[in-house]
Amino acid sequence: MLPLAATAQLDLLEPERAFEFSARAMDDRTLEARFAIAKGYYLYRDKLKFSVEPVALAGSPRLPPGKLKVDEFFGEVETYRGTVVVRLPLANAAPGRAVVLHAESQGCADVGVCYPPQAQKITLGLPARAGPPGELIEAAPVRKSWFN
Repeated sequence: MLPLAATAQLDLLEPERAFEFSARAMDDRTLEARFAIAKGYYLYRDKLKFSVEPVALAGSPRLPPGKLKVDEFFGEVETYRGTVVVRLPLANAAPGRAVVLHAESQGCADVGVCYPPQAQKITLGLPARAGPPGELIEAAPVRKSWFN
């Protein structure tokens, strides 16, 4: 990993652009979280965390398998590149109500710079009854990164 002073000389994307997060309600029992990962960047599979308010997740998030990578800091890990879609089953959700999705992620640039964990928060309206997937909504970061 490069020292912080050296990163100022690199043309790195801000984390919100390197790992663009969005989410939508698929139906009244399922949310879909999506990360569009810029070329030259990757996300750690085991660093993805999700929670929902005021309801709970019905089991674990459905994470697709990642690609194995030997990381100099974390050892053997699974990573994602390109786009990753995670399905989140909801427990006791009320159709037609709003839920708040919290997501945490961490990723790196191929040049050897890793970002601190990022947090996102999105309010989504659940469909009143089963129907077509909800509208795709762009996320805003909850806290600032070290680039701001």
